Amino acid sequence: MKKPTETTIVVAKILVFALCLLPLGHLIWDVAQQTLGPDPVAALEHRSGDWALRLLLLTLAITPLRRFSGVAALIRLRRMLGLFAFFYATLHLTVYLAIDLGGFWRQLFSEIVKRPYITVGFLAWLLLVPLALTSTKGMMRRLGRRWGQLHKLVYPIGLLAVLHYLWQVKFGQKIAVREPLVYLAIYFALMAARLPWPAWFTRLRGQPQPEPVRASRKPGA
Repeated sequence: MKKPTETTIVVAKILVFALCLLPLGHLIWDVAQQTLGPDPVAALEHRSGDWALRLLLLTLAITPLRRFSGVAALIRLRRMLGLFAFFYATLHLTVYLAIDLGGFWRQLFSEIVKRPYITVGFLAWLLLVPLALTSTKGMMRRLGRRWGQLHKLVYPIGLLAVLHYLWQVKFGQKIAVREPLVYLAIYFALMAARLPWPAWFTRLRGQPQPEPVRASRKPGA
């Protein structure tokens, strides 16, 4: 596959940036027009949380997409998607703290104890913070190998985010529980796509296979 030019990559980044801002623009418009429904605070929480989760899963999808497509330049979109996931997660938390709880920050700790799904969601956000703070190229160089180890936290973060959504939905409501279950299936599919490919699949894609290492025979054996 032909390698994309630098211009193509820049255009792709601008397009992805604009697309990631669309949900925010839609939210601002609905707030201004007062069209968030009968419970606007809940609508703000749900929509910001939904987009945080979607962008987090898109971030996790970059590596499998790069492997399947052979387009290595896709990796250059991952940081932007991850930062937007953190942005919407922070917006989700801010709406909950500043509007839902009315700014009573101390109440958060009692809510964490009473509602386990809030514990899971808050933990996911806390783990996202160091990833966002170390997302720059300078921090990547400074941390070296530890940077890659730190950013593997995105795997449990993804699971925590899905569980946060799933846990707060009543399992008796089949329609309501369907969406978080779809997200859970997508998460496990993305994790499975990271497993080593079988030899037959690699041959099917035309990728060279490393030759098996043969034990060297001793002289005179």
